[in-house]
Amino acid sequence: MERAMEQLNVQLSRLTRSLRRARTVELPEDNETAVYTLMPMVMADQHRSVSELLLNSKFDVNYAFGRVKRSLLHIAANCGSVECLVLLLKRGANPNYQDISGCTPLHLAARNGQKKCMGKLLEYNADVNICNNEGLTATVLCLLDSGADINRPNVSGATPLYFACSHGQRDTAQILLSRGAKYLADKNGITPLDLCVQGGYGETCEILIQHHARLFQMLIQMTQNEDVKENMLRQVLEHVSQLSDSHYQRVLTSLAEVATTNGHKLLSLSSSYEAQMKSLLRIVRIFCHVFRLGPSSPSNGNDMGYNGNKTSRSQVFKPLELLWHSLDEWLMLISTELERTRKNPSSPSSSSSEIASLLLKQRESDHYSTTPKLSLLDHHIVMEAEAYVDGEDVISMTANRLSAVIQAFYMCCSCQMPLGMTSPRFIEFVCKHDEVLKCFVTRNPKIIFNHFHFLLECPELMSRFMHIIKNQPFKDRCEWFYEHLLAGQPDSDMVHRPVNESDILLIHRDSIFRSSCEMVSKSTNEKLKRGIAVRFHGEEGMGQGVVREWFDILSNEIINPDYALFTQSADGTTFQPNSNSSVNPDHLNYFQFAGQILGLALYHRQLVNIYFTRSFYKHILGIPVNYQDVSSIDPEYAKNLQWILDNDISDLGLELTFSVETDVFGAMEEVPLKPGGSSILVTQDNKAEYVQLVTELRMTRAIQPQINAFLQGFHTFIPPSLIQLFDEYELELLLSGMPEIDVEDWCRNTEYTSGYDPEDPVIQWFWKVVRSLTQEEHILLLQFVTGSSRVPHGGFAYLMGGSGLQKFTIAAVPYTSNLLPTSSTCINMLKLPEYPSREVLRDRLLVALHCGSYGYTMA
Repeated sequence: MERAMEQLNVQLSRLTRSLRRARTVELPEDNETAVYTLMPMVMADQHRSVSELLLNSKFDVNYAFGRVKRSLLHIAANCGSVECLVLLLKRGANPNYQDISGCTPLHLAARNGQKKCMGKLLEYNADVNICNNEGLTATVLCLLDSGADINRPNVSGATPLYFACSHGQRDTAQILLSRGAKYLADKNGITPLDLCVQGGYGETCEILIQHHARLFQMLIQMTQNEDVKENMLRQVLEHVSQLSDSHYQRVLTSLAEVATTNGHKLLSLSSSYEAQMKSLLRIVRIFCHVFRLGPSSPSNGNDMGYNGNKTSRSQVFKPLELLWHSLDEWLMLISTELERTRKNPSSPSSSSSEIASLLLKQRESDHYSTTPKLSLLDHHIVMEAEAYVDGEDVISMTANRLSAVIQAFYMCCSCQMPLGMTSPRFIEFVCKHDEVLKCFVTRNPKIIFNHFHFLLECPELMSRFMHIIKNQPFKDRCEWFYEHLLAGQPDSDMVHRPVNESDILLIHRDSIFRSSCEMVSKSTNEKLKRGIAVRFHGEEGMGQGVVREWFDILSNEIINPDYALFTQSADGTTFQPNSNSSVNPDHLNYFQFAGQILGLALYHRQLVNIYFTRSFYKHILGIPVNYQDVSSIDPEYAKNLQWILDNDISDLGLELTFSVETDVFGAMEEVPLKPGGSSILVTQDNKAEYVQLVTELRMTRAIQPQINAFLQGFHTFIPPSLIQLFDEYELELLLSGMPEIDVEDWCRNTEYTSGYDPEDPVIQWFWKVVRSLTQEEHILLLQFVTGSSRVPHGGFAYLMGGSGLQKFTIAAVPYTSNLLPTSSTCINMLKLPEYPSREVLRDRLLVALHCGSYGYTMA
């Protein structure tokens, strides 16, 4: 091939020189070399030069060359070189010569709309019906008027209408159908409608339906075929639905009917769960998409139905009510089963007659209502009902199926509401079936992510299930978190070097905070989510190591006192937002930037070298703070609050009111805890409210603007719904990793009180248990007793308490059955009951560690 190209270049060069000198040259004698000499001239329609070369030549004008074996006449027709085409025809070129795929010059001219070339070819008896009629899609009228067979298929069985639809040629399809074109599939069974949907050609699909009304239902039925691309099908249905109000209503009603049928099949054990579930949810997604674009959708500002005019909305949703009614009946049946089991665990499961009755209702509502069919189905329905009872319990057999229908119900309810609002009907539904839904989640927590999306999108509903979620292993929740956090992102390394140089964050080491803030603000959230690449100014290094270094150095800069954003807590290892950060005019912008950095680090699984107080992690999670959290910034004050709660203050004459004095830039100001607080005395009855309000003032109200700014940046990358999966201790582990803990150093620097000493059997058991714990459980124990997961620099000898250095202390507590260990974080004290054995101690300690943040003492 290379040699041939060299020969061609030599010939062309010689030819060019010859023509410039106005001297005739002869073509090479072999056709292969000659055709490559002529081809560029034919493509440029240089007919005079071609004529001169062909004049005394023996060149075969029908010589077929190249991989597809085309002649120069094919080249002329394809390029619209009319003069060269006529010249070749006059010299005997065959207008009906077919290339390796069966294409004639007429076919190529028609495909590219070269009408003049078509006319000349027809003058020379080109056969309009030869083999491949794809050409009809371009200049169909010309060919039809010349006698082309409108329904002639090619070797694959494809007709002109087939090709028109494959290219989305609406006008061509209209002409063909008006001239009597038949609706025919090719030899593989692919129809013109299939082609329209595959290409998302809504207008062409509209023409087909106008001429063949039966195709509308075929289009609707395609929603059940997972081989058809959902986005293309949605695009076609979107166009058809917007032709008129009647089309809109017809599309939605038909989709609702198909969804109802699939939903009832899903609730039948005889169906394939995976296939029917995918089909139902796919149809409902398309239904909701079309609905939102129509005149009755709240998103279009015309909230028909929500403002009283329910005609259009109720009409299109009416078929689905049958499915929601079946769903309700199934859940009521399971609720009865749960109640029966609770009262008498040994009682038999629901009778097959109850389930058979429910299945029969489904069959009747599922377009099976003719009497002959029902009589034939009775036996199968009873057998299916017995399968529910005799196989596993009803809940196990139906949970996944019902959960998928619940997801469909939520989607339909949501699309009728303005964006961001949860449907009151759906909230009522969850409250009504609360017990059953919690049972589903308890048995299979992944249902939350597979089907119960409403929990992640609706905080008021999520709170009802949070205790179930928090009981799942931390590892599983991490997997769910990242699975849904990264949903829709391309599969690639989360930290990589972007293709574009402009995407790289160029950071100056001598001003890392400000230059990082500037670079992050210039980038888009989408780019930052796709990946991060960092280069330090004047350095060549790139890659994950540089990114890790950037996060590490930048996290240290965030707590740099020069920026006045965070202050060190009492334990010397954690940080809290500075209530006086407004001394820095840009403090809120910087807090937002700090939130972005921590959100990005968590998003890309990078660790930061910074640890916050437990109360700040609670703020990120939306968990209310309590008085024990005050110990991180003022341990002595936290002890005083504890004392107030533990003692009767009725006759002490404290004369406290619901107002406090606080330091604002060195000046003391009185701040009311609630309206009129300075005149409301603190009593034994309202002291708990006082402690909570003081806590909120110190830990929340005083730094609310800073918290809000930080969360604005953090939630840019981490949705509030997903971060709720964790508690404050787990969030610290996610952001900052698991610190190394030296158990032997811990043991050496522990003190004992209330009757314990290092040789006591309970103490010996305790340290054996601690040595057997995992690193994660070591962290939980440290957090449980001290309120922090970090050991100060220098080890356990430097633990801080309410009044300075305060070692880890274990105090004896009399043992009673099921009593859990407790702690006083202000003084780093573990109150350890005198357990009768190491096994009991280990069991009670682990329960305390995993439930300790909830304040349990018995379990």
